Amino acid sequence: MINRTTGQFYGQTSALIQVEGLTLTDTEYTHDFVDWHYHQNAYFTFILEGGVLEGNKQHTYHCSAGSLLFHHWQEAHYNKKPPGFTRGFHLELEPQWLTRFDLDLNRVQGSLNLADPQLKVLFYQLFMESKVTDITRPLAIQSVLIEVVSRLVRDGQATDRNRPAWVNQLRDVLQDTPTQNWTLPALAQTVGIHPVHLSRSFEQYFHCSLSQYIRTIRIQHALALMPQKHTSLTDIALACGFADQSHFIRCFKALCGDKPLAYRRHLLR
Repeated sequence: MINRTTGQFYGQTSALIQVEGLTLTDTEYTHDFVDWHYHQNAYFTFILEGGVLEGNKQHTYHCSAGSLLFHHWQEAHYNKKPPGFTRGFHLELEPQWLTRFDLDLNRVQGSLNLADPQLKVLFYQLFMESKVTDITRPLAIQSVLIEVVSRLVRDGQATDRNRPAWVNQLRDVLQDTPTQNWTLPALAQTVGIHPVHLSRSFEQYFHCSLSQYIRTIRIQHALALMPQKHTSLTDIALACGFADQSHFIRCFKALCGDKPLAYRRHLLR
């Protein structure tokens, strides 16, 4: 089986950045099929545009724009790319970087398709920071990545057996209906719990308020649509459940720290 070393990905890499034990690559997928292989380091794959099927020993993931995968080191997998353009952003973590910040990824095993919209928005921020060329880039990248890994480890410790069934059900319902204007009673009825219990318990399991979580899902969906060159930001805003473009811009800037247009400039190729 092929072992890929640091910075080696199948495809055409347009940018490679190394920051103190981290390697970030912006890569176009050019192979229709990549046979079983593994990578030297633990790493994330974030699909910016297009799609790819990725399989490992336990799961097969159909990934589209906005999909975020994590692979522990030497986790074997294969890839199939459908026709069309696919672009991925990869971030590798060498063991010494994790040690430096006292982060233990051994608590997170295997290959994972990460559904958390908060992690995905953080990865868009990492992608944007990778495009900054001033001396603050290493600090910014490491700060955001520490939050990503900390969230991943925390969520990895909270297994499905530790969560009530309604938590995973609610997560799936919200992910599947990003534009629906839910009422609290309707949402509670859908997952079979009392509205007061949902309201009081939501932050315990999702680490933010219900309204913040829904806005994050909508922003994450908007970011995944931005590489579509012929779709205006107004159309994206409406398609993702925002009342108008001004509402979209306010929510986007509050969550991502900049206006949508700034992100779109780097997501378009």
